Amino acid sequence: MEPEKEKTGRQPKKGRKRRRAPSKLVGAAEAMRAGWEFEERHPEVKKARLSTILFAENCEVTHAQLCELLKYAVLGKSSVPKPSWCQLFHQNNLNNVVVFVLQGMSQLHFYRFYLEFGFLRKAFRHKFRLPSPSSDFLADIVGLQKKRTTGDLSKTVEGSLPSAGSKVSINLQNDPIIQKYGSKKVGLTRCLLTKEEMKTFHFPLQGFPDCENFVPTKCNGAVTDNSPLFGLDCEMCLTSKGRELTRISLVAEGGGCVMDELVKPDNKILDYLTSFSGITKKILDPVATKLKDVQRQLKALLPPSAVLVGHSLDVDLKALKMIHPYVIDTSLLYVREQGRRFKLKFLAKAILGKDIQNPDKLGHDAKEDARTTLELARYFLKYGPKKIAELNLEALASQQELQGADQEPSNATEVAQQPNKSVLECLDSVGQKLLFLTRDADTSELSSTKNCQTIKCLSNKEVLEQARVEIPLFPFTVVQLSFEMLSPALMEEMNKRMRIKWTEISTVYAGPFSKHCDLGALRRLFKSFGPVRSMSLVLETHQPHFCVQYEVLEAAQLAIESLDGTVVEDTCIKVQRPVTELTLDCDTLVNELQRDSENRGTIYLAGVSRTFKEHLLQQSSLFLGLEAVILPKDLRSGKQKKYCFLKFKSFSSAQRALSILKGKDWKLKGRHALTPRHLHTWLRGTPPESRRAPGLRVVPPPSEQQALQALKVDHPKIAAWHWGRKIGKLYYSLCPGTLCLILLPGTKSTHGSLPGLGLMGIKNEEDNITPNICS
Repeated sequence: MEPEKEKTGRQPKKGRKRRRAPSKLVGAAEAMRAGWEFEERHPEVKKARLSTILFAENCEVTHAQLCELLKYAVLGKSSVPKPSWCQLFHQNNLNNVVVFVLQGMSQLHFYRFYLEFGFLRKAFRHKFRLPSPSSDFLADIVGLQKKRTTGDLSKTVEGSLPSAGSKVSINLQNDPIIQKYGSKKVGLTRCLLTKEEMKTFHFPLQGFPDCENFVPTKCNGAVTDNSPLFGLDCEMCLTSKGRELTRISLVAEGGGCVMDELVKPDNKILDYLTSFSGITKKILDPVATKLKDVQRQLKALLPPSAVLVGHSLDVDLKALKMIHPYVIDTSLLYVREQGRRFKLKFLAKAILGKDIQNPDKLGHDAKEDARTTLELARYFLKYGPKKIAELNLEALASQQELQGADQEPSNATEVAQQPNKSVLECLDSVGQKLLFLTRDADTSELSSTKNCQTIKCLSNKEVLEQARVEIPLFPFTVVQLSFEMLSPALMEEMNKRMRIKWTEISTVYAGPFSKHCDLGALRRLFKSFGPVRSMSLVLETHQPHFCVQYEVLEAAQLAIESLDGTVVEDTCIKVQRPVTELTLDCDTLVNELQRDSENRGTIYLAGVSRTFKEHLLQQSSLFLGLEAVILPKDLRSGKQKKYCFLKFKSFSSAQRALSILKGKDWKLKGRHALTPRHLHTWLRGTPPESRRAPGLRVVPPPSEQQALQALKVDHPKIAAWHWGRKIGKLYYSLCPGTLCLILLPGTKSTHGSLPGLGLMGIKNEEDNITPNICS
């Protein structure tokens, strides 16, 4: 697939190879690397621009990954690694960076009030899901820390436990460890993560999305306070399919290592991550052990009531592709304030008085890390929460951070060698300042920083007015707008109604049909438009009707457009959605979704075979501008589904391809896409209890007083419309080459949390992206 010529009509320079379409499917990371190489071979393309396809498998971008992008935008590839999840070409041509933080809003707000967020959905082509928020979002993203009281730690020796004489005066009842476990000693079973906690912290669980091919350990015995503990640590490398296992170490309770295996990944290795793993090509080349071998070995080693202990153990289990029900995670056992986590290296020094992960060594020692987590768990069980709370770990950590701040790196290169440095510290290393604009009430807990200029305003309106004046003067700006949080009950109800609305607009009623109709033929007909979640015959009417609930909105819309008003089995049928209070505006919603900047160049196809992608690449010359093939898989079987999405450079390229694929040679059914990939990923995880039968009411219609409340300025519906337009006006005033991010951080309460949403783009960026295939 040859790229189109530049608009200037210039031909590629002699001797410079033009990029060809890949001859086979490649993984996301490999395609991304190919994209970087392509850009570096074509220096005449000067405008800074972003990739179209995000490489996160579940479309979720962590706060750390977002920080990667921002640090790269500040320092460039000569100082920091390129972002692992997206492509930013020609960073040196960025003029500045502006981050809008809409505090109090989430992904749910964006899609519940999708029509009101007119500017944001049309202007930003790149959208991604953010995880549930932490208590210190600004610290996670750019390094703006909240104030902490460190107490008098002058007598505390760095890297050791405080003596009785050096204990600080603290209120133990406010310590998060005491709040979770109480002050008395606890047994082993109390330290285990509950199933709800494992779900919250993204541990692999049976029957959950993305875990369909995971292997259970078969440890289903009764766990007691005397159950055996095993320390586990894994090392990974980066392959064309993401992170894969390269080493596993398992340590028994007595400290002996019962398993220490190197593992050869199944896919092509792109980065051995040697600085963390200690693994090199030379070490791994002779290894023949594969993932399935260590899975089999681990299942045989672990007794029925085994408890696995590790630090951020969810990452290790995902690398192993295994499910284990009984876990103690030391990053969560030693609870920290504001949802943050202590590092294993810090806990080892502060609790056990031992040094691990020595920077002079090549990578981490997996056996040492596994043994350390085991010792930390046993220390907790032996001495209890009160003893640990008296150590005041938060104060020790703060002191360590302050001591680290006194040893500032002298330049950007030294910053790059310290991956935990924040965006704020990266800016400081190149002599630049960050501008932070926010309401006065939002800055009371923020600590002062020498290279951050904070402007406190009285209202959101004043924040945007100041932003218009100040943004051109700073290379990096954070603009925070704050919105009133809805009550947990209202948020839960809004979440429920949003999900049910999506189910209802993905449902169609079709009929009437003859009482003697061919039910099998009709089922095949409706399935030809896309994946069906449920299909039932409605007999309440004089003549039978079908109720079909599709998995994706595109399938329902395609069925309506293809069958409504047509003659099926000698009967003219009507195909329509159920009419409820949640679907009254669905025609408008569908039209606006199709016009969404992320969907404009994307088409949906139904009826694709398993060999479709090979045929597509063989005929790639017919599909100019193809950027990505998105091939959804069944969550349980892992098999490719019979539908896909094709993403093109432009709407015209997508329209041309759709005409070809619906023609006599391909005979596929399709239309323009309606659902952004991250939204589809979110909705397919809908729990069954949040669905209702079409037509059943969730709550009674609002009273007149409640309806009038929705028209007030502070209501989320009006706020979305009002502030979306205000941000739009400010965006259009930014200079070309500005990297702009809109972050809805998500919300968190005692009733649960809602994930956030990110939107990003570069003002006046070129729409010319390297192709990529992703499943």
